[in-house]
Amino acid sequence: MTSADDLAGDLGAYLPGILKTARLGYDGKGQIRVKSAEEARAAYAEMGGVTCVLEKMLELKLEVSAIVTRVSTAQMAVFPVAENRHENGILDVSIVPARIAPSLAAAAQDMAKRPADALDYVGVLAVECFVLADDSLVVNEIAPRPHNSGHYTLDACLTDQFQQQVRAMCGLLPGKTDLLSPVVMVNLLGDVWQSDGGEPNWAVLMEAPNAHLHLYGKKAARPGRKMGHYTVLSAQVDDALEQARALKQTL
Repeated sequence: MTSADDLAGDLGAYLPGILKTARLGYDGKGQIRVKSAEEARAAYAEMGGVTCVLEKMLELKLEVSAIVTRVSTAQMAVFPVAENRHENGILDVSIVPARIAPSLAAAAQDMAKRPADALDYVGVLAVECFVLADDSLVVNEIAPRPHNSGHYTLDACLTDQFQQQVRAMCGLLPGKTDLLSPVVMVNLLGDVWQSDGGEPNWAVLMEAPNAHLHLYGKKAARPGRKMGHYTVLSAQVDDALEQARALKQTL
């Protein structure tokens, strides 16, 4: 929608919903949940009249993402599907392999390949999908780049997503995407830094032999700002998740 007039009609088919800015929205920013037409119009005014999209809320089981690397139709490789959990609209944890049926994981990987082919895309493309109550998939987001939910590939795959991007740009075959170990990736937001700017207790991560810490070199820590991430690898994905959560509590 590009004007308040677009919200003048019957909005029943889109409510309850989420009003989103068409551009520059990420990590829960540029989104307002609305339950009525009046709330939708108020939210649009609050957005400042920028171009927006009103999306009906769906009954979700979870979100998954698949990251594909494409050089050509005959040269594509898809990473194992990640199961994503969010806090306050920001990705908190990615669990790989996703705890879903193999057929659903294959469908999510195919969902990533289709837009890459349709766009004649070259490079790394991330496709996030909602898994609905009936196990159907609905595309939530397409990101034309290496993606937060693919950071696990740095430690747990034969080739990581950044290597894939370079290979694609050089016209090389995508590397193999085999998962070497079940893995959980946890985002580190500025919220875990101390109020005086002091850093978290990195020792607990450095002393865990199956954990890997990655910091992004950002100088200022702010609530909600992604400062880094860590991964935990284990023979069983649920064990990795339990340990990853326990480690975060001790930072």
